Amino acid sequence: MDALNEINWGLLLPFFILQAILLILALIDIFRNKQLNGPKWMWILIVLVGNILGSVLYFIFGRRQNG
Repeated sequence: MDALNEINWGLLLPFFILQAILLILALIDIFRNKQLNGPKWMWILIVLVGNILGSVLYFIFGRRQNG
């Protein structure tokens, strides 16, 4: 319990906010897109379990490039 009191939460807050924003944006994008690189359920699972890395992976590899 002492370890939690020693953490500087003000320093970690921007990372928590970034993670929440990326998670929400990725989930909204997954539900709006009809074509993804892979099944939707897989990307939802990756984004939810993978935290920041899962969202970044979705935006790099999951979105189908329309060109």
